[in-house]
Amino acid sequence: MTAFIALLRAVNVGGTGKLPMSELVAMCEALGYGQVKTWIASGNVVFTSDHDEARVKAGLEARLLAWAGKPVGVMLRTAEEMRAVLAGNPFPQAAPNRTVAIFLDTPPGAPEGIRNRKDEEVRPGEREIYVHYPSGMGQSKLVIPLASSGTARNMNTVAKLAEMAAALD
Repeated sequence: MTAFIALLRAVNVGGTGKLPMSELVAMCEALGYGQVKTWIASGNVVFTSDHDEARVKAGLEARLLAWAGKPVGVMLRTAEEMRAVLAGNPFPQAAPNRTVAIFLDTPPGAPEGIRNRKDEEVRPGEREIYVHYPSGMGQSKLVIPLASSGTARNMNTVAKLAEMAAALD
């Protein structure tokens, strides 16, 4: 069994994509995933499965499509990968609520086309882009084109999800 973390894109943020976490748990359990737990109501779920990443991702995306009537992006990480995201944070001295990992399906390379940068710092990771917002994310006008296909979580959330997934390993 592998412990996975699924991060849903654009769920329960800004009044869009309302998905009760109880419904997300039920979807995961119907797919045969074990030890299903959610974290805050923004599309974070940890669980175990004996299927590979591609099959887990496809299954969850299909269930979400059937439920929402439109595609819902799912970024998937194993417990080990989430620990690596946390350990790979290039801004360890920054406030964890002002630093995010933007999770992607593929390696980002060097982020290109970044616009409206003020004091934000941007660094690529393995399959994520790290961003430090010294003045806060709410004030930022930063545009990272590659990020439009991903989903962001701050380092507090990354740490909690890594902890929850480690408990399932």
